[in-house]
Amino acid sequence: MKKLLALVLAMIMVLSFAACGNNEEPSEENNAETVTVGSALEVLETVWAEFGEDEKFFAMGGDYDNMVDGAPGAVSNADFLAGVLYVPAETEVSEAAALVHGMNLNNFTAGAYKVADAAAFAETMKSSIAGVQWICGMPEKLVIATLGSEYAVVVFGVNDAVNPFEEKLVSAYPAAEIVCSEAIA
Repeated sequence: MKKLLALVLAMIMVLSFAACGNNEEPSEENNAETVTVGSALEVLETVWAEFGEDEKFFAMGGDYDNMVDGAPGAVSNADFLAGVLYVPAETEVSEAAALVHGMNLNNFTAGAYKVADAAAFAETMKSSIAGVQWICGMPEKLVIATLGSEYAVVVFGVNDAVNPFEEKLVSAYPAAEIVCSEAIA
């Protein structure tokens, strides 16, 4: 009886070790696979929905052709991409969405993009925004995140608007990789 009990206990211990044995941390490669995104617009809508009504600021979404009041909107206008979101004209973007501060774009501008290579796009946008000659007030912070290999989010503005957006982005998309979170100099 003692041998049988010892054997059963040993088997239970082996099974419990086996169950605990697959607790390895996800690698960056695995993180890219775990991000599920339906569209660029969905990304901004999801993050904006994380804000409570008392946290939201006066914002508009979309572009000149698709303006939305108080919510993100789709962007299809090439002039808006280049002139407001600072996406270089030669950059291939298959889908985009925007959410901007209703009074001053330099207070808060967010764009979500579907591109062929999110990491390369992030570097392109970092360089593009670094080269901007700001006219009406200077944004304080730039945040760029990649969501898997095809989606990127670029946000710039004042710290009071950008920091909460960055926090809510990571909350909504835990596998998002923040590739840039720095002061704009």
